[in-house]
Amino acid sequence: MRAVAQEDGWGLLVIACGALAHEITALRRVNGWSHLDVRCLPADLHNRPAQIPAAVRGVIRASRNRYRSMFVAYGDCGTGGLLDEVLREEGVERIPGAHCYEFFATGPVFADLAEAEPGTFYLTDFLLRHFERLVIRGLGLDRHPELFPAYFGNYRKLVYLAQSPLPEAEGLARAIAVRMGLAFEYRATGYGSLETSMRGAVGHANARRDETALPWPR
Repeated sequence: MRAVAQEDGWGLLVIACGALAHEITALRRVNGWSHLDVRCLPADLHNRPAQIPAAVRGVIRASRNRYRSMFVAYGDCGTGGLLDEVLREEGVERIPGAHCYEFFATGPVFADLAEAEPGTFYLTDFLLRHFERLVIRGLGLDRHPELFPAYFGNYRKLVYLAQSPLPEAEGLARAIAVRMGLAFEYRATGYGSLETSMRGAVGHANARRDETALPWPR
């Protein structure tokens, strides 16, 4: 999803994982953040995390002279610190956390969940909506269901971290847990620290309205 860039050059650009498009669009609408534009990169970059840092850098450099502020709505997402290295070089901040499960649940809650059961498979609203495409067909389990134990044999529990679920979502998530042979837990998280981080980024952008566009880092 991409909003129209602000002509006055003081707006905020959020560079986001496509898996967060629904949530960021909802936050933008509810809060009336009219000076916030969003550029979403493909969610399937998670299958190739080594490509995320360069993709984010490309958007930053292509957009730098059009925005007062930029903010990256990605966790580390399996880049092994390479995304943070790019963002330090470019002078842009991101939401804290290793992945969306952590910032939806919030860091302390996710740490407790991971400690209680390290073998946990996490669902978000996005992953629930796209489970068949990303997990079943993406891993070839539609053609080779006998591979379920190879992929998920070390998991013990499925935790559904729900942002703004439809009425039938919990039942669908529970059915996935049964299909995978896992215990089930439902957690209504809302937007977690995604919302608080977005509010902070918007506040920072508003404070810079009288400044020039982002300079190249020196």
